[in-house]
Amino acid sequence: MKNKILQSSRPTPEVRGVLRNKILEVPLSIKEASGIRIFGKTIKSLVYSTDVAVIKNTNADAIMAVYPFTPQPIITQALVTAADVPVFCGVGGGLTSGKRVVNLALDAEFKGVMAVVLNSPITNEVVKQLKETIDIPIVVTVVSQHEDIRARLESGVSILNVSGGKNTSNIVKSIRKEFPNIPIIATGGLDDDTIIKTIEAGANCITYTPPSSAYVFKDVMKKYRFNYRKNHL
Repeated sequence: MKNKILQSSRPTPEVRGVLRNKILEVPLSIKEASGIRIFGKTIKSLVYSTDVAVIKNTNADAIMAVYPFTPQPIITQALVTAADVPVFCGVGGGLTSGKRVVNLALDAEFKGVMAVVLNSPITNEVVKQLKETIDIPIVVTVVSQHEDIRARLESGVSILNVSGGKNTSNIVKSIRKEFPNIPIIATGGLDDDTIIKTIEAGANCITYTPPSSAYVFKDVMKKYRFNYRKNHL
């Protein structure tokens, strides 16, 4: 007799602490995504941040750590150390290219990142060198539906990261029409409507940009000031 997988209708229990009760939660709509299974782990949500305080206090499945400066191993080390979940780490592709990208990617793999992320300008020749050097997924950012996706995949790209602003869902839809099985990460915007639209277009995984620590702390400071006036004035 074949084994049956039991579908439980019970709610998922949740356990929280007192000091870590406040966390940055990704939108619930992201759970509608199919996810991408990498090394046995299913990733549906990535929080886009290099803020270690945010990285340490989020319920996202993984971290998308891409930043507008020259990638540095010490930054990669700090991100991996702070994160409780897998890290997708930027290793260049724009100003940083060629052999330096390959070296940074290899170092990132040694430090324990789940995948390396390359910016849109990266050449396919460098991607090929990376594919021959590292054994973790290579993620390349796509910013236009006119990019040569087939050439990217043939060079060794494992996952596409679509970041096209307001045009993101259209880019995803265009890619998915020609490549039905390629894993796609995409930015989902700030509200459930755009997230669902991007998922319906074919994104497997959604990147969420959280509010900054300063923005979150603003509400906390309002509460502190209110309580002070209430108790002392």
